[in-house]
Amino acid sequence: MEETELIENIKTEQPGAFKDLVEQYQEKVLNTCYRFTNNKEDAEDVAQDVFVAIYQALPKFRGNAKLSTWIYRIAVTKSLDLIRSRKRKKRFARVQSIFKKGEGEREEELQIPHPDNPHKDLEHLERAVILRKAVDSLVENQRVAITLNKYEGFNCQEIAEIMGTTQSAVEALIHRAKKKLHKKLYNYYNETT
Repeated sequence: MEETELIENIKTEQPGAFKDLVEQYQEKVLNTCYRFTNNKEDAEDVAQDVFVAIYQALPKFRGNAKLSTWIYRIAVTKSLDLIRSRKRKKRFARVQSIFKKGEGEREEELQIPHPDNPHKDLEHLERAVILRKAVDSLVENQRVAITLNKYEGFNCQEIAEIMGTTQSAVEALIHRAKKKLHKKLYNYYNETT
């Protein structure tokens, strides 16, 4: 079904139209959310929030961008919102634990769940975790650009539309991200070998 027909069917409340949209984009949205959250349950929660946001905003969708681009923009934004919220909670928990810490008590931190990873090979798992940590350490716009490009397979023009920037800005972000990742990973493997 064409995007315009799908949008029109949803706007005119045709039976099953929104279900068709969910079925068409569910796996892609879930994968995108997982790339940012690194946790299956969080990705599922964020993906659900994404589709709620789509349902609420679709009547106002003007079609200035492709539907898929608009959906990915919502998925990235919702994923980053969750990450920011977790970071705020973690910082708040640290501050709170410092002030609540009594004599002889240990400082407790909010524990962040370890990423789910389907790989059984321990060496491959270790490399994946090291790479994920390196990607997570990038500044936000570089992390978004490199994740959408290398993990999700979007080209620079598509990423520019999702991020609301220019193609040349995305190319620069990806270039800087690759340089930083190269340096971080080079330093890590030199220190550990």
